[in-house]
Amino acid sequence: MHSAASFSPGPQAQIYSTSWKRPPKINTKAHKSLHFLFSSNSNTLFRPSLSSTPFPLNLKSTSHPIQLHPLADSVHDNLVENLENSVNSHIPINEIRKVTPLESFPRIFIQDPPWIASLFLKGLYKKSNQEVRLEFKEMEKRKYNLLRRRQIKAETEAWERMVEEYRELQREMCEKKLAPNLPYVKALFLGWFEPLRDAIEREQKVQRTKKQKAAFAPHIDLLPPDKMAVIVMHKMMGLFMVGNQEGYVQVVQAAVQVGVAIEQEVRIHSFLEKTKNYQSKKILADTEEGLRKEKEILRKRVNSLIRTRRLKDVQKLLKNEEFEAWGRDTQAKLGSRLIELLTETAYVQPPLNQSPDGPPDVRPAFRHTFKPVTNPGQKIVKKYGVIECDPLVLMGLDKTAKHMLIPYVPMLVPPKKWKGYDKGGHLFLPSYVMRTHGSRKQQDAVKIVPAKQMQKVFEALDMLGNTKWRVNRRVLNIVECIWARGGNIAGLVNREDVPIPEKPSSEDLTEIQEWKWNLRKAKKINRERHSQRCDTELKLSVAQKMRDEEGFYYPHNLDFRGRAYPMHPHLNHLSSDLCRGILEFAEGRPLGKSGLHWLKIHLANLYSGGVEKLSHDGRLAFVDNHLRDIFDSADNPINGNRWWLTAEDPFQFLAACINLSEALRSSSPLTIISHLPIHQDGSCNGLQHYAALGRDSMEAAAVNLIAGDKPADVYSEIAVRVHDIMKRDSNKDPATNPHAVLAKILIDQLSGRSEIGETDCDDFSIWCYLCWGTGADKKKIRGEGSHY
Repeated sequence: MHSAASFSPGPQAQIYSTSWKRPPKINTKAHKSLHFLFSSNSNTLFRPSLSSTPFPLNLKSTSHPIQLHPLADSVHDNLVENLENSVNSHIPINEIRKVTPLESFPRIFIQDPPWIASLFLKGLYKKSNQEVRLEFKEMEKRKYNLLRRRQIKAETEAWERMVEEYRELQREMCEKKLAPNLPYVKALFLGWFEPLRDAIEREQKVQRTKKQKAAFAPHIDLLPPDKMAVIVMHKMMGLFMVGNQEGYVQVVQAAVQVGVAIEQEVRIHSFLEKTKNYQSKKILADTEEGLRKEKEILRKRVNSLIRTRRLKDVQKLLKNEEFEAWGRDTQAKLGSRLIELLTETAYVQPPLNQSPDGPPDVRPAFRHTFKPVTNPGQKIVKKYGVIECDPLVLMGLDKTAKHMLIPYVPMLVPPKKWKGYDKGGHLFLPSYVMRTHGSRKQQDAVKIVPAKQMQKVFEALDMLGNTKWRVNRRVLNIVECIWARGGNIAGLVNREDVPIPEKPSSEDLTEIQEWKWNLRKAKKINRERHSQRCDTELKLSVAQKMRDEEGFYYPHNLDFRGRAYPMHPHLNHLSSDLCRGILEFAEGRPLGKSGLHWLKIHLANLYSGGVEKLSHDGRLAFVDNHLRDIFDSADNPINGNRWWLTAEDPFQFLAACINLSEALRSSSPLTIISHLPIHQDGSCNGLQHYAALGRDSMEAAAVNLIAGDKPADVYSEIAVRVHDIMKRDSNKDPATNPHAVLAKILIDQLSGRSEIGETDCDDFSIWCYLCWGTGADKKKIRGEGSHY
């Protein structure tokens, strides 16, 4: 049943009462759902009026009653009928909802246009995407804060953890009355720890009570004696591990290194003590806020002193507040005294081969002596004071080097941005923008440069420091497997020493002289192997610590030439093939067409052996011709054909083989994510600048500034010219030409390979002849109009 709404005016429509009050507002929510109303026999559009004029309404009638049909989304199906009854029965409009309908009308469904749904979905997606972004930011923030706390602990509590470890070992040894089973180097440290700690404690007491104090007196008391003892032991053993000398280090070098380490720890220790005092006194919950208020109090005191013209008191106050660098003299004097205490208290004892009746063979672990040392580039031999360690100390050091404390390990969070000479890099460890090696002039020269002038340098160092790295676990596993089997392949040093030749029983002078040469040679090889084994152990130790990290960062600083280097000395991307093979970028990128192309070029360059001098097409063909070897190297590097070992840079080459095999075996090689660094380098950058400035086309071609079929090698070109001159001079008469004898000697030292200049022997021979060759020969070598 359809009802019609008749809008004819009645007599009551004109009745107004002075006492009649304005009815309450219509519930607009009930009317919003009534969008469009159509009559059954016309397209008349009706929009309900929500006017605020007083009721009753004066409506005009129509010839054809309009049938009103509510929509499906109407809140009340009886809305239209209530509206009609309200007009006829003088019911106020706010009472419409109380009228009960006799029969509801059929619904009309009108579909929304598609753009409404798309707008709704777009808004929903945008809102959900914002929520996901906010949640992701919160997760990243929490993860960053967690990593930052770990980094701060690593920088500030490293020595403290070592001290606590030795304390615990001592307690265990006293309780069980038995020495614990420890690695060799830790067993040595445990034996030296207590005597050295007690000696340092006695020295601190002496310097406190002494009237004429030593130069190091104000600084030896700044750390607890146990922490100072641990630093001295670890620093000294670290110097013996990385040094190339025969078990000794120069006193000055060792003293400065120990003094620098003590100064760094004093800074951290004083900061931590200040933080603990703030927390214990409950002055402020936030340390930074407390430091800020303390600075404000200090500023007010300074201003009041300035107003009263007490300038000397101002200077004293500011000196006490700021931590002043010690300087090389202070570091060396303190370090010398601590090393002296170590030599007086550290002893070693040979193992079980002693006679039970005789006294135990206990001897000092270190002793001070003098040795002749020749500095590089100088002919004068000088005697220097050195600290020499007993051979027993070095005996097991290379096998337990991973238990040493390694400072300045890679950071878990991006380093601080550089803002000054000593502002940037590590969060707490002292960091300097330039390596000055104690030169006060270089330090002052860097400090006086305005920060604005150094901004580009700071930004470059920040960009290098913000590069995220990670450990290539597959390559690291292979390295560990080879190292466990004894090394001696892929550039790894042999873990065993060369046997020492026995002294001949005969009195023949020739045999004795030959034995002395062989003995000297064997000892030299063993010293080199020991140093290389320690270096490998340290690198693998850092890699194993960082194996499970998602990523890490290397703060960089400069040397005096302006070259940027990572501050961490062992495992970094500028080090040996071992380090470069183990490291990769933490953030990967899809290879793409050009990436796959350059990955193949990179692999050919790493193989070397003349392949790197082929054209790009030649290098790509080399890779395509060895795909079976590449797949075998990636799948079975230890027990397969081991073709990757023939490369000049085997571990980097192996990492490239693994990456390329993953890409080529994929259904979509171009979308494979690669983390591998691809090397691209200039050819003699200095000569490239000269060639560009001089517009020298011949020199530009020699250093690859001009495109060619094959990459040019300026060194080989110079070597060939020198070799031709040497051949010509060697045929001359030595009586008339003094260079003929030298030419005949040096030309026999050349390798005779197709590419002259490929070996170190070739380079040395050519260098010698260039040094002693005639001026006319040098002009011929340089060529007409050339800058080299």
